[in-house]
Amino acid sequence: MACTAIVAGDGPARRVSAEEAAAYRGKGFVWVHFEQADESDLALLKSGNGIPDVAASALVATETRPRCDQIEDGALVNLRGLGVEDTHDSDRLVSIRMWVRQGKVSSVTRRPLAATEIVLRQMEAGAIHDPGDLVAFFARAISKQLDPEVAALGDQLDDAESDLEPRQVYKLRATIAGIRSEAIAYRRFVAPDRDALLTLADLRVGWLQDDDRVHIREAADRFARMTEELEAVRERAALLHEQITDMRAEQLDSRALLLSIVAFIFLPLTFITGLLGMNVEGIPYAQEPWAFWGVVGFCVVVGAVVLGWFLLRHWLRR
Repeated sequence: MACTAIVAGDGPARRVSAEEAAAYRGKGFVWVHFEQADESDLALLKSGNGIPDVAASALVATETRPRCDQIEDGALVNLRGLGVEDTHDSDRLVSIRMWVRQGKVSSVTRRPLAATEIVLRQMEAGAIHDPGDLVAFFARAISKQLDPEVAALGDQLDDAESDLEPRQVYKLRATIAGIRSEAIAYRRFVAPDRDALLTLADLRVGWLQDDDRVHIREAADRFARMTEELEAVRERAALLHEQITDMRAEQLDSRALLLSIVAFIFLPLTFITGLLGMNVEGIPYAQEPWAFWGVVGFCVVVGAVVLGWFLLRHWLRR
């Protein structure tokens, strides 16, 4: 478990202990962040710091969804962003839960969030002065990190469309299924991130300034654009899957037609050779020395006639 406490807004940002953070009453604000917290740390967070029971329960919940709820003069904000380590489970995005009020922000992540380090650097550089700045910086950092990931899905789908040909259908089927799965996993949280930020921007609380609202709406717009892009990727992937299914069906039809043509050509030949191959008396020309080659020539003529008929019917051009 890692607990970080930083005081900012009343001079240069500085790291403090958990006890100093709890006792701080200055003009600035303190940010207490729990990363990869265990159950004892979560219990301490829930029981202390003057956090309402509803907000404390949401901070330590196992399963979360992006949301924003105002509780008196504070706000419970849950967002989802890229993690430090890539995961391939259903929760592709890491949750950060924040309880924000005047003078203090408490946040929890069960897995390392990639945006946390960026926000820490901005805070230590003196760019963050109040809780509204902190939340706005988190929203902007998370949206900027997700944007290229979503754009990459669209680029991969463009490449798949360019490579769409009969010889690639089996390989592309797995690629497109993977892209569609990624889009669904991202879409699950990107759209709620947008809704949570729009709700946050409309809150009437003293710690949220007009410039913070502008930055939060900017991040919400970016999430909205990503949501539209993910919807487009999902629909395009479904269309490509249908095209691949059609191409596979055409391949099967072509192969079935070829087999049918070959069978139809050899059907009369099989009848002729079967008829002449009966082990009975009275087979015409059975004793003639030219009989074998005569039968072979007759079969060739019959096969050529049947093949010519298929050519005239244009059945071999499919």
